[in-house]
Amino acid sequence: MTFSICARESYTNEDGDEHDRFGVAVTTRLPGVGTLCPFVSENCAVATQSLVNVELGRRGIAYVDDGLAVEDALEALLNADEGAPQRQLHGVDADGSFAFSGDECGDWYGHRRDEHYTVAGNLLTGESVIDTTAETYESNAVHETTDDTSGSPRTGDGPDPFAKRLIDALAAGDLEGGDKRDGLTVQSAAVIVETTEEYDVTPPYNNLRVDATETPISDLRRTYELAVTGYEDTLERYEEAYEEDSLDEVSE
Repeated sequence: MTFSICARESYTNEDGDEHDRFGVAVTTRLPGVGTLCPFVSENCAVATQSLVNVELGRRGIAYVDDGLAVEDALEALLNADEGAPQRQLHGVDADGSFAFSGDECGDWYGHRRDEHYTVAGNLLTGESVIDTTAETYESNAVHETTDDTSGSPRTGDGPDPFAKRLIDALAAGDLEGGDKRDGLTVQSAAVIVETTEEYDVTPPYNNLRVDATETPISDLRRTYELAVTGYEDTLERYEEAYEEDSLDEVSE
């Protein structure tokens, strides 16, 4: 099942501080993909799919957080996994990327690896799904540049949030054909983003899932838009409470 993108962006914010952000976006023709495939920390992003072994994601993140390079971490896990020929595993950290597609994955399967992102999928309509996802992300990527947006909510004229751009890449791959199993109508999608930059209030649109629907990409996009609106409305209403860190400042 599944196609997904893992990506890293390094950037300098308007205060001159350097940061990394990591994210995964994924969709499949099965329910609950957000509970199985994407794993993200402020140090790396990993996706585990095909015949899913969630421990590859959990332990991969933990190993990178402990200091291993993503390539070393994921290769070590696959070497110890008897089911490796049926797995897809890919990810990025601050220094590079890794992608693996076992030779027993379902056709069409494959991956595309770049220094700052990876895309992988199986049971797809064709290779163009992977290429289109990657090229759509590349056309909007923000890497080794200045992002002059700031604050909670965001202000400034910088790029769209990372989560939105990952959803856009996923949507492009889906329009290209996506998962080929037309007979499976219950689908799901998810996006998760972590960053080394601290926010006064963590944006909720950086961790979203649509667990069971027949229109996963459009539903994920709509969920993202509602999360942004709700976040901004909440901050506007409860600004004093957040500043004072006290519910005594809440107005009805």
